[in-house]
Formats: sequence, structure tokens, C-alpha cells
Amino acid sequence: MLGGMAHLVNFQGSDTLAAIVGARRYYNAQMAGFSIPANEHSTITSWGKEGETEAYANMIERFGTKGKIFAVVSDSYDIYHAVSHIWGEQLKDKLIQSEATLVIRPDSGKPQEVVLEVMQRAYEKFGGQLNTKGYKVLDKSVRIIQGDGVNADSICEILEILKQSGFASENIAFGMGGALLQKPNRDTLSFAMKTSAICIDGSWRDVFKDPITDSGKRSKKGRLAVTHNLQTLRLEDLGDSENLLKPIYRNGELLKEIDFDSIRKNSQTMPQ
Repeated sequence: MLGGMAHLVNFQGSDTLAAIVGARRYYNAQMAGFSIPANEHSTITSWGKEGETEAYANMIERFGTKGKIFAVVSDSYDIYHAVSHIWGEQLKDKLIQSEATLVIRPDSGKPQEVVLEVMQRAYEKFGGQLNTKGYKVLDKSVRIIQGDGVNADSICEILEILKQSGFASENIAFGMGGALLQKPNRDTLSFAMKTSAICIDGSWRDVFKDPITDSGKRSKKGRLAVTHNLQTLRLEDLGDSENLLKPIYRNGELLKEIDFDSIRKNSQTMPQ
């Protein structure tokens, strides 16, 4: 739920129902995310290998309406055959006439190799145009999504390979599963929240840790403030700057209700 809500701060596409529920329950978001019709392997393989074309055609018939988007996993048997011959030949006219956008999903192999091959085959069969920067954009009837093997490093590698091959980044979307939502932890950006001060008999005292074996785990101490440029400093050193740290929850009482739109707005105005 938390990982999915964090994703929804900057994106609106999600299949994580727990995140939708969490955003509605805790942040008053009536509908924080949306999805598109998208199948998974068993809904293709249940047609049998000989019925692969019929399985894809069924997706067009059910979801291929003007202006709509639907995704089909296409690597159950041979992703290259599926792109070049099933989508690019047998079902090409049916897809184009539907005026929908098919998102082809390869889901196996080495992403850095498979995505480019799929992209090149799709461009060969469906064509496209050059954008204002001179990069190739697939015809509006087809796009690609890569979800398997996606992480912060592989996304950069895939996009660089596509760039070097003359393809625009708008041709591809990336699935955001476990590697991007569950694997990051407090060590990814050396981030943790710890007690930094305590008040005893009306007197404030610093609370911190400073392990001799790992200076990277040294924690900040004292009553803290955060400035607009995200600098963290002691409250007494704040001066005339505004402290962006605001009390939200104290002694079991919720002091300020924050809606999801406000969180999204804040994420867009934070310094990069």
C-alpha cells in the first residue's frame, strides 16, 4: 500500500488496488489511479499455441475501440514472431481499423536486447514518423511496455540503447513492480527517521548515534528544521528562514489533514 501510494504521487497508472484503497482511506483521494485492459500469460496460453492469433484477435474485439489503449503480453511462445507476423501482418488491418492503441508487452529475455528488437520489428511493420528532434516514433496504433527486469539501472540502459538506435522514448512505458516499489529501502538513499532530541524536566537534550565503525550512520541531533532548499539544520540556527517541518501528528491526535492532491502538488514544487 505504501509503495503503491508513493508511486501514485507522480504517476496515475497503477494496478495496485491496495494503493487506491490507501489513498482513498487516508488521503481523501476518490480515485488516485487508473489502469487499462491488460492480460497476463494464462489468458493467452489457455487458447493453446495454435490459438495464439485468435487470443490476440479477441483482445482487439473486446477492447480495441477508438482512442482506447489496451496491453497484450506477447512472449508466451515467440515474441519476435508475434510482433512481425501476428500483430504486424495477420492482425495489422484489424488493429488499425479499430483506431485503438495496442501496447505490446515482451516479458522475458534480456530487456536491453529484446526491447530494441521488438521496437525495430514494430517500426518495420507499422511504420511511424520522426519527431521534432529527429527520433523515430511508432505509428499511433502501437506502443511497447517493458515490465520484466525493470529497475533504475536497466531503465536508463534501455532508453540509452533506444536513443542510440534513433527511437524516441515516447514509444515505451515501463512497468513498476517489486524492483522499484518494494526493493528500495532506507539504505537506498541513506535515509532513516530517528529521535533527535528529548525534553526532560523542561530542558532539551540532543539524542543521536555516531558509530565509530560506520560514520555513514551518524544521525542528526537536536531540534531540527528544514529549509526550502531541503537543508536540514538545528532549529536555533534557522534564523529568518521558514521551517518547512510542520506538526502533523502529536500525542495520538491528528493535527492536520492532508489530501492526496496536495501531496502531488508538493512533489512538483520541491527543488530537484
